[in-house]
Amino acid sequence: MSLTHTFGLLAHPDQEWEAIRNESESVTKLYAGHILLLALIPAVAGFIGTTQVGWQIGDGQITKLSVTSALQLSLLFYGAMLAGIFVLGKFIDFFAATYDASERTPRGVTLAAYTATPIFLIGVIAAYPNIWVNMLAGLVAVAYAVYLLYEGLPILMKIPAEKGFMFASSVLTVGLVMFVALLAISVVIWSMGIGPVYVS
Repeated sequence: MSLTHTFGLLAHPDQEWEAIRNESESVTKLYAGHILLLALIPAVAGFIGTTQVGWQIGDGQITKLSVTSALQLSLLFYGAMLAGIFVLGKFIDFFAATYDASERTPRGVTLAAYTATPIFLIGVIAAYPNIWVNMLAGLVAVAYAVYLLYEGLPILMKIPAEKGFMFASSVLTVGLVMFVALLAISVVIWSMGIGPVYVS
């Protein structure tokens, strides 16, 4: 079961990547048993945090989003996470031949999904939308996700550690480009009138 790997990746990532490699899991099963559930954590937490708790800058008043606005943004965010995992996974599969990966079964989506696990889990902190707390927690999650990427890619793709390092660096670069593209798309969506609606 996909969710059993979640805690293993946090406790003993090397062994867990080996276990993941030895499984034959379809993309559909991976989404149903792992991605769809974990991606809900930051989306739901963000909805609760922005509508029920709110945030404030300095000594200013507490700001919240309207329920409708927060719901729209949470759904868009959820969809973006699901699509992002799939697209990044396909990029990984595309790059696999370049780095002579001996694993012929497409495992890109698997790698992308499990690498993103700490980011999904730390998303619960969005229920308390304090910019500094969220930023520090996010940095820790991203750092561990990068560690999982560099640690897991050579194991999952069955390539030497040296090539794995270069491969993982390429994947990380693509991930950063996708993040910037997502920010640009967000600006376009906001300009279409689906931006946040604030309430006091």
